[in-house]
Amino acid sequence: MNFLETDLHSLHQQLVNHELTAVDLVKDTMSAIDEHEPQLNAFITTNQKKALAAAEKIDAEGIAEDNLLAGIPVAYKDNIVTKGVRTTAASHMLDNFNPVYDATIVEKLEQAGTIDIGKTNMDEFAMGSSTESSFFKPTHNPWDLSRVPGGSSGGSAAAVAAGEVFAAFGSDTGGSIRQPSAYNGIFGIKPTYGRVSRWGLIAFGSSFDQLGVMTRRVKDAAPFLTVMSGHDAKDSTSSQRPVPDFSQFIGQDIKGLKIAVPDEFFGKGIADDVKAQVEKGIQQLVEQGAIVDHVQLPHTKYAVPAYYVLASSEASSNLQRFDGIRYGFRAEDVKNLKDVYVRTRSEGFGPEVKRRIMLGTFALSSGYYDAYFNKAAKVRTLIKQDFEEILKTHDLIVGPTAPDTAFKIGANVSDPITLYMKDILTISANMAGVPAASVPAGFNAAGLPIGMQMIAKRFDEGTIFRAASAFEEMNQYYLEKPSFKGGNA
Repeated sequence: MNFLETDLHSLHQQLVNHELTAVDLVKDTMSAIDEHEPQLNAFITTNQKKALAAAEKIDAEGIAEDNLLAGIPVAYKDNIVTKGVRTTAASHMLDNFNPVYDATIVEKLEQAGTIDIGKTNMDEFAMGSSTESSFFKPTHNPWDLSRVPGGSSGGSAAAVAAGEVFAAFGSDTGGSIRQPSAYNGIFGIKPTYGRVSRWGLIAFGSSFDQLGVMTRRVKDAAPFLTVMSGHDAKDSTSSQRPVPDFSQFIGQDIKGLKIAVPDEFFGKGIADDVKAQVEKGIQQLVEQGAIVDHVQLPHTKYAVPAYYVLASSEASSNLQRFDGIRYGFRAEDVKNLKDVYVRTRSEGFGPEVKRRIMLGTFALSSGYYDAYFNKAAKVRTLIKQDFEEILKTHDLIVGPTAPDTAFKIGANVSDPITLYMKDILTISANMAGVPAASVPAGFNAAGLPIGMQMIAKRFDEGTIFRAASAFEEMNQYYLEKPSFKGGNA
């Protein structure tokens, strides 16, 4: 089965009509993974035995007409805990961690009949924009193997783009679903903060982290997000708002849709080919009846420094639990308790994680809290207010997802500031807690994908699906296939 050529409804009908079995899908998925993994390195752990057992059970019970997700193979970013399946967060600190429970989204999706194929590669503890900080070596972009897939959910994005798996799930703290989706030419959506439970997500920045889904087609993501969403008593930040069936928004026209285009999203540092392609996409929305206004989001220029102060501060607190005592890696030949802590964390964490822990600890330290953390928190409030003001009178904010296309592996490893700036267009949506998605918007002259970002008001993911599906219908970039050029990994 080639997932690049088949949509969810077609797969479902073949399963219902017994033209295809869930076991067939799992075997075909594993064959694709075996074929591409030597080049991609998109997976850290595969789950073949358990996946085949789940598929056999589904086939034996039969698939109901209204159970759209039953039998569909999916993959999870390796910071989403899965019972009995190793969960590493791409870190040496957790390379032997075997969880005893499932994350809430895993429970919900497995109840709907999806089949867990395995865990995808990522930046260590979701800290990065290129999947190069993984303890398990970088993932490669299927459009050009010499380039990064983006991050931190780069493994999930590459696996979907390459047709290894039908859908994959990731976390988005500052753009970690949308930026790799743009670099890989797929659709990726992070919902409103609180729409999807974070229970079972290994925390990076708790007030920013959000779980979302990546698929090749816009319409295929909607049923997954519907199932994932909803209140969870185990997550105090989980919203009790009713969850609509997001599929109902697919195919609706966009006549009269009011779109805000921020000048800041097309400013200095945005590649000319990205600007041109996204501007072309916005014009196509206008041709379908959308109304476009140019607006200003004046505080977004402070988003990157404010985000890295706040998120790193939260990370320094969240990562205190990894101390070599309760679970995970522990340094050997230690002399005393202090030695356990210091050597375990020194040996278990990679350079980028250490950098952010140090940054966050400094920002929270006595004498610096007001100068850094408190000031960044105030900037976050201003950014949130900017978004709220624009979205009072507009349905969507639209612009590029990333400032460039996928860059060469190794090009920015020694320059963390440059890497941090790769999230300049995505961070603000996390700071405001609003839903956002990246939609495939074409390619540059080198054949590398470009993404267009759509941002809506809180709990209005439906408008994103409405506009994204209309744009997709005009262009159908999902029909393009990765070239796997650039040599083997």
